[in-house]
Amino acid sequence: MFVDSATVFVRAGRGGDGRVSFRTEKYVEKGGPDGGDGGRGGNVVFVADQNTSTLVDFRIHRDLSAGNGQPGSMRRRHGKNGDDLRIKVPVGTQIYRDDELLADFTEAAQTAIVAKGGDGGFGNAHFKSSTRQAPRVAELGEKGDEFEAKLELKLIADVGLVGFPNAGKSTFLSVVSNARPEIADYAFTTLTPNLGVADIDDTSLLIADIPGLIEGASEGKGLGDAFLKHIERTGAILHLIDAYSDDPAKSYETIRHELESYSSKLSGLPEVVVISKADGLDDEMIAAQQQAVRAVAPSSTRVMAMSSSAKRGTAEVLRELARKVHELRRQQAAIDEEGGEESAVPRIALSDAQLDQKWHVTKEEGRYVVTGRKIEKFAARTDYSNPHSVNRLRDIIKKMGITHQLVRSGVENDDIVVFGKRGDYQMRFTEE
Repeated sequence: MFVDSATVFVRAGRGGDGRVSFRTEKYVEKGGPDGGDGGRGGNVVFVADQNTSTLVDFRIHRDLSAGNGQPGSMRRRHGKNGDDLRIKVPVGTQIYRDDELLADFTEAAQTAIVAKGGDGGFGNAHFKSSTRQAPRVAELGEKGDEFEAKLELKLIADVGLVGFPNAGKSTFLSVVSNARPEIADYAFTTLTPNLGVADIDDTSLLIADIPGLIEGASEGKGLGDAFLKHIERTGAILHLIDAYSDDPAKSYETIRHELESYSSKLSGLPEVVVISKADGLDDEMIAAQQQAVRAVAPSSTRVMAMSSSAKRGTAEVLRELARKVHELRRQQAAIDEEGGEESAVPRIALSDAQLDQKWHVTKEEGRYVVTGRKIEKFAARTDYSNPHSVNRLRDIIKKMGITHQLVRSGVENDDIVVFGKRGDYQMRFTEE
């Protein structure tokens, strides 16, 4: 079965802890600190692979974890970095965290770090100074990113084939391209999207044959909502209507309604409507079928006729599709170019350095919560079992002005100070 979505848990590696160590060689007097830094945790990296076609493997392998960094060692030895985990996904895959789009793979070999490994903690050699000759402080390694991610695969094709079951889509694809979809004289032959490349004149079109849609498809009937997503990125829609349909206008309107109900983007794509299997009817009957569809279709929609099995009219259909696809791509490129110019307009924003320095103090449920990118990072790397490390954190919040704000907010000795909204790191306030 074709699997076009999956949910996985990604876990980047934790950074290695820093080391507290002092030189103890026999002939070295007053050996100083020589604890090394911990290694960085491995990243979870996704790679778009043109030889991977589905997300089926993620139904089995749901836990994706990168390697942890190794702790630092004596003699200032840096811990080994954790190994990155590289995951192959099909081109067309999108990765979400909650409702946020983290990565959109539109080209082969495209890579993205989806979960970043934690930094390694500094060893005590890092903290030696003229006033601190024997620091007994070392940092813990940071936790890597970890969260549930949703993967969605949307085929990237130039043309999306739509129509009722048994409208002749698979036959058309097999005739104009090298695709070999299953073909039979009954509805729902195609149960998975098929791709084929059709060459016409000096260009080529990647065509996706979407399983036959039915009334109610946008609401999930017949798995329609699972397949409609695959034509959201196409450049044009080819809508096939069986020449032997009792009411071709109603057939067109039904499918059109499903497209509009699923996404306004789909309804706005260029389309070509074709009366298929036209070899068994005379020209007058075909013209009547075309006229019935023209009466309900937008004026910009061209209504054509063809016979895939007789290879009559297929080249003309491909040329019309190529024209519409290239025109849409040209318009999109122009819009992107204009957007690029707009993005060059200077905007007032905080720099990364300024964002690092920002912090806030709030009182929530009897505790004082300190938030801010830089201070939360320090808090995460503090070894709360080591009084020297905790005192260092106290020195940091004092230098950053946080202690002053805590006092103004009413904090007293032994009150709980929490770092970050999640409350993973906390200590008791002590006024010197």
